[in-house]
Amino acid sequence: MNNKTYLIIGGTGGIGKAMVEQLVEATANNQANSSDSIRVFATYHNSVPDIEADHLYWLKMNISDEQSIEQAIDEIQPHTSHIDWVINCVGLLHTEAAQPEKALRKIETDFFLQNMQVNALASMLIAKHIKPLLKKAERSHDNPAIFATISARVGSISDNQLGGWYSYRMSKAALNMGMKNLSIEWKRSLKEVCVVVMQPGTVNTQLSAPFQGNVAEGQLFSPAYSAESLLEVLSAMNADQSGSFVDWAGESIAW
Repeated sequence: MNNKTYLIIGGTGGIGKAMVEQLVEATANNQANSSDSIRVFATYHNSVPDIEADHLYWLKMNISDEQSIEQAIDEIQPHTSHIDWVINCVGLLHTEAAQPEKALRKIETDFFLQNMQVNALASMLIAKHIKPLLKKAERSHDNPAIFATISARVGSISDNQLGGWYSYRMSKAALNMGMKNLSIEWKRSLKEVCVVVMQPGTVNTQLSAPFQGNVAEGQLFSPAYSAESLLEVLSAMNADQSGSFVDWAGESIAW
């Protein structure tokens, strides 16, 4: 993690907040022990979080609004010439008014489109606007720049044995295809950037809270554990692994 500049999208959610906290801790340790520098940019949606630290910068971003995404990324540029890692931790599974659909008759247009906007389109728009900052990152085959997004195992078409959850499954499958496309394009136009789709496990967050009853013992992870595992997997990635779909342990998931 030495000398890297990070952008965590969704720094107030369970996994994103845990990542910010761990990167801030790494920053403090580096400052105490060496001249290495870690800078962390993190986004919030509504109110500025109460996490404060040197080299931590909060950015307001609404990932459902391309102009907001562009403005937030513009605010990064006075502080740094480049970004080394981008991790999008934002996802939508349910709202106060809508739950995942167990049957076709439950599909409603607005909720379906909201899933597609948040879970699929947002990562593509972030990639669109962050590319110039990733392009300026120092990178190599074994130390690539990273563009990662949190997906879900239920977005795997070949792994789908239960059905249901139409909007969530379809939006995550769309995300996976978009990120695969991105990895192919960037191998030509932005070399030595690793585009990764990640499954964080079932994590004890607001997103999964209504659905934890069927989780096997020992398979409900804390946000801190999941965040640490994901960061460790990413740190071992090389440029040849761009276009991967992996879980929190680094194991490949079938598309």
